[in-house]
Amino acid sequence: MFELDNIKNLIEERRQELSAFLAMQEKDWKNIEVNKKVKILQEFLQEYESIKRDVTDFNELKTLMDEKDLVEERQRVEKRYDNFYIKTLLVGKYDFCDCVINITAGAGGTEAQDWAEIVMRMYTRFCEKQGFKYQIDNIEIGDGAGIKGASIYVSGTNAYGILKGEAGVHRLVRISPFDSNKRRHTSFVAVEIVPQIEKVELVVPDSDLRIDTLRANGAGGQHINKTESAVRITHLPTGISCIGQTCRSQLQNKDFAMKNLLSKLEYLHYENEQRKLKNLQPIQLKIEWGSQIRSYVLCPYTMVKDHRTGAETSNVQAVLDGDLQMFSDAFLLQQGTGNYGQKGGA
Repeated sequence: MFELDNIKNLIEERRQELSAFLAMQEKDWKNIEVNKKVKILQEFLQEYESIKRDVTDFNELKTLMDEKDLVEERQRVEKRYDNFYIKTLLVGKYDFCDCVINITAGAGGTEAQDWAEIVMRMYTRFCEKQGFKYQIDNIEIGDGAGIKGASIYVSGTNAYGILKGEAGVHRLVRISPFDSNKRRHTSFVAVEIVPQIEKVELVVPDSDLRIDTLRANGAGGQHINKTESAVRITHLPTGISCIGQTCRSQLQNKDFAMKNLLSKLEYLHYENEQRKLKNLQPIQLKIEWGSQIRSYVLCPYTMVKDHRTGAETSNVQAVLDGDLQMFSDAFLLQQGTGNYGQKGGA
């Protein structure tokens, strides 16, 4: 039977968490973060009750019918159960948040810039498959082809939790479409996933910030490209910087950059406090180019392999078209092993 008992402790925690947030909502119904958390918890618990009924019905059917006649029903319930089990692993403090995907082309000119544009398209397709809304911001057009970098603002239930495993360096091996001699090239793109935190508790003094205005890059019309409407804000102690350049107003761009910067710093502070409790080395948000998490090989064979989880597939085109579910699930399963017991089967 399906072992729903393995997650009963988590379900009880979620119920208590919902009660606490409902109490907070009564005191301040305009709190966006609280309202969002209430909605997510209510949907989660409703889905649990629905799956619980499915499992109960299936087990009753097994007592009345031969199991070989229940193959399709078993597959349906098992798929729902597996998908729900993945959601039980989204227990991080910021997993429910929206997020920003920052994409940066590595060295290699046109080849790397083209790969960065392919990666950007891959994530927009994945967002569509997940039912997430997204907006491409701060895109910097490449020299000749592709992009040098871009930011994708993603909103939806557990957007950060589902996408957080994509952070790192993505490596592409292929016959270059830009090489007349048809030689094999290796290209790199760095991906950063940052949760968008509505209420930042960290206080950052103005003296720790440097604010620069500059001319916006890329498409955007004459006004954006001819005025110094873009704003870059740098946190001097860490060197972390964020830029806003999509809006026409310099003030709007400054607000956008500041929100992203504060979210980064809050997330970094929280993670390092947690790691300190476990006597682990602090993390850095800066992506090191040696930290490759996934390889996409188009020549001499076809394969996409995640080096952390071992998940792999030969259907490269499907992955580039946004079919990233297996990698997201594998990462969450690896990170969540042992939290609430193993996933049960039938």
